[in-house]
Amino acid sequence: MKIAIPTKTDDNGVHIVDSHFGHCEFFTVLTLDDETKEVLVEEHVAAPEGCGCKSNIAATMASEGVTTLLAGNMGQGAVNKLAESGIQTIRGLEGSVREGLQAWLDGKVQDQPDICDHDHGDDGHGCHHHEIPTLKPLS
Repeated sequence: MKIAIPTKTDDNGVHIVDSHFGHCEFFTVLTLDDETKEVLVEEHVAAPEGCGCKSNIAATMASEGVTTLLAGNMGQGAVNKLAESGIQTIRGLEGSVREGLQAWLDGKVQDQPDICDHDHGDDGHGCHHHEIPTLKPLS
């Protein structure tokens, strides 16, 4: 199983979950043992310039075998784009990458489609937390 997590580095050099998918520094891609869920490989994939939902990052990650993306938050457009590439998204992760992964593996993180709490500035995006998103199950 391969999982991707939008990541940034804090002031102490710790890799933490970035709360904004489209503007993360990089993606941490973790390959887990299917049975034990132990991390076998950790890779870092450069984030595309600009907005993640308008890039080819979903197709790139899918071609590398990523099946799940754990994120702090992301817009519905990015969720839809990832789903089109066969990648399930779970929003609501926080803390360090490894702590967030463990919380998800322990069943403590469920998708939170209504958690946008930051300003999108002038990048053309809006916070659509008043809309009820339609999540499509993966085939």
